[in-house]
Amino acid sequence: MTRIYMDANATTPLLPEVFEAMRPYLMGSFGNASSIHHYGQLARMAVEQAREEVAQALGARASEIVFTSGATESDNLALFGMVGKALDAGEPAHLITTAIEHHAVLHAAEALERRGAAVTYLPVSSEGVVAPEDVRRALRPETRLLSVMQANNETGALQPLEEIARIAAEADVWLHTDAVQAIGKVPVNTKTLGVDLLSLSGHKVHGPQGVGALWLRRGTPLQPLFYGGAHERQRRAGTENLPGIVGLGAAMRLGGQALADGTTARIAALRDRLEQGLLARVDECGINGPSAPGARLPNTTNLWFDHLEGEALVIALDLKGLALSGGSACASGATEPSHVLTAMGVGKHRARASLRFSLTRLTTAEEVDRALELVPTAVARLRELSPVYRQSGSPAAVPLSLVP
Repeated sequence: MTRIYMDANATTPLLPEVFEAMRPYLMGSFGNASSIHHYGQLARMAVEQAREEVAQALGARASEIVFTSGATESDNLALFGMVGKALDAGEPAHLITTAIEHHAVLHAAEALERRGAAVTYLPVSSEGVVAPEDVRRALRPETRLLSVMQANNETGALQPLEEIARIAAEADVWLHTDAVQAIGKVPVNTKTLGVDLLSLSGHKVHGPQGVGALWLRRGTPLQPLFYGGAHERQRRAGTENLPGIVGLGAAMRLGGQALADGTTARIAALRDRLEQGLLARVDECGINGPSAPGARLPNTTNLWFDHLEGEALVIALDLKGLALSGGSACASGATEPSHVLTAMGVGKHRARASLRFSLTRLTTAEEVDRALELVPTAVARLRELSPVYRQSGSPAAVPLSLVP
């Protein structure tokens, strides 16, 4: 069976060029970047070169990059490092975020609430977009941080970050963005975005898992999460993940090339071909999220297929060799419908009948054509298995036990 992978927003395959960059640091060049001898200095040079590569991809200074274990740590470092710092000082602290953030932000915000912080969760439109005026209305004198993702991981909806950044600057409030899904898919430049903190992750940009970074605008007062050595300019204690950091640097450099050489535009065309083909071939199917050109990530579409369970469709398609998801990988197995779709006003049945297709840079036209064969067939089969649907077309879901 030929297998097709369309779950890039969960993770991406490691590019061969990234692996080759990492290879020397997996075996021979094994030094600790904090050691002053030959091995340590080679490691330090590799870490700093990767830091330059990440910074260049973001239009930032190398000194502003803090390497982490991934976006979850970066998000936690941003929220606890800014809001938690005020709480530790006995000061009132207010955080503003959105109802559609990744759980790395939402659960961190809930933990801050338990520690005494006030948190405002902004609503979104039916297309999953935050209104800048809602941000302005939510601001308080004690607001310590705004956290708004650049692009949503489930629908691909891009947020009006630059406008929100202007509002934050006028109010003299720090602004963090989770840019994990945007990196390598749309331009991400810290000079034009206007944010103060930005989270990213290696495995979402064809880099290795277990490594990420937090960009901090110079002068941002961050309290560390970890205590130990003076690594990362005392902002993140712990021996650096040398091969992972080298891989992240290479992946970020290649991500910039993909934006410049037309690779991202090619993937956008394949996404449109897939989306339009499914809408034409499957009845009672539609898009969750913005439909306007350029309003979503170029690789992502989230579609609803009425009268079935999305999880059943994921399983049926996986049995045929097509891998995709019902939403965030971090919420896999959850009994509740997607919090993102719920925040958009999507009903429970439709939210559970929704799937996310997210293409990688390696996706081919042949794979899209194969998906256009597999998905309509699987949808029709699952609907046929529902006795209620056969008789009346009502929105009865097919139980997982009936998945062929």
